[in-house]
Amino acid sequence: MKETVAIPPEVPSPTRLEEIQAELNRLERRDWWLWITAIIVMSMLTLAVVSMSFPDLLKAEDPFFQFSLNQAVHGLVGLVLLFNTYSVYQQWTIKKLRRQFSEQLGMMHRLQARAEEYHRLATSDALTGLYNRRFGDQRLEAEAARSQRYDRPLTVVAIDLNDFKQINDTYGHAAGDLVLREFSEQLNAAIRVSDVAVRMGGDEFLVILPECPTEQVEAMLRRLQTIVVEFGGHKIPVSFSAGWVGYESGETPEQFLQRADETLYADKRARKVNTPEPIPAR
Repeated sequence: MKETVAIPPEVPSPTRLEEIQAELNRLERRDWWLWITAIIVMSMLTLAVVSMSFPDLLKAEDPFFQFSLNQAVHGLVGLVLLFNTYSVYQQWTIKKLRRQFSEQLGMMHRLQARAEEYHRLATSDALTGLYNRRFGDQRLEAEAARSQRYDRPLTVVAIDLNDFKQINDTYGHAAGDLVLREFSEQLNAAIRVSDVAVRMGGDEFLVILPECPTEQVEAMLRRLQTIVVEFGGHKIPVSFSAGWVGYESGETPEQFLQRADETLYADKRARKVNTPEPIPAR
């Protein structure tokens, strides 16, 4: 079956974000300019009112003075009208810009949420919520390169559930899915924040442990030994086999995984020495 890959939406570029920030700065400057203009006009209007409060000045016999005063009053009235018109236009422009910015920011938030959702779908397993194999392969390659460059410890643990097919055959696939989910939750709880738990497929899992020597793996696995899943009134014991190895400088991620699989198969063979009792059908 052909695998469907989710195509993430286009996210606003840093250039577009800079343009929006520049527009916001320009909007702020417009607000300041509007307030400064208002202060200047109100100051001039106050001066005109104060000058008219002295009747002796208005009764001056100098016709040039009275003409200049009348012209000043008319000019001030015209300036007030122009300022009012300009203020209305500025307020309309500012509201328009703010509405556009609000819409753009809302769109950016929606695109970011969609991008995060697409990333989650592209990197996680739908059933268990663990990382999927594609992401696991990429992360393993990156961690192997880092381990080789800085000579830091790196361990991988290959895990396989025992008798998983028998669980499906006895209780159904719904029980099998529940077992996978419960085991995945326990696995996530048992590892560190820096560790990566991957569902490789079916009942196979891989745990990538950066900065972890192989001697510390058993402490993590002991937290997974006693898992019992309840389904339909039945208690289903879940056991697993595990194999782990440390990274050796110079080997490829494929060789690294191959060695982990070999230790896993050795553990499964050792467990089969004592044949497990079949799960009773109820």
